[in-house]
Amino acid sequence: MTPPSIKSVPRTATLDDIDALTELWQETGLYRPYNPPAWDVRFALGSDEATLFVWEDNNDNIIGSVMAGHDGHRGWLYYMAVAPNFQKSGLGRRLMEIGENWLRDQGVWRMQLMVRSENHATQDFYRHLGYRALDVTVMQKDIDTPPADR
Repeated sequence: MTPPSIKSVPRTATLDDIDALTELWQETGLYRPYNPPAWDVRFALGSDEATLFVWEDNNDNIIGSVMAGHDGHRGWLYYMAVAPNFQKSGLGRRLMEIGENWLRDQGVWRMQLMVRSENHATQDFYRHLGYRALDVTVMQKDIDTPPADR
């Protein structure tokens, strides 16, 4: 059941949501200065292989988000965030279902996400939803000027 203070369905984000998303991601510890939210939001919304959903309260404040994208083989979920005063309300689970369903509708059958190794509470949340940790090493290489430096 949806708490009375939130809308009953999410919506697709727009470029006008960048400031509110930046604030939400800062508030929930997802923000990193080397990964500017404005760039990620524009990238997701400009792609056929990605989307970004937001959930609002009844005052039109963004209180949750989830970004989904895929490479044609594997799906990824990013920026799953719930404002602190709405955590443990079931909203995180609902956002994950929305992201997973969007990927499923794209023909993706395996979904992955990354959680910082020190973030044990978030790892527990995902385990509770059926995700498992894999024994892999994620490697990264910047092949262009990072967005923050552009």
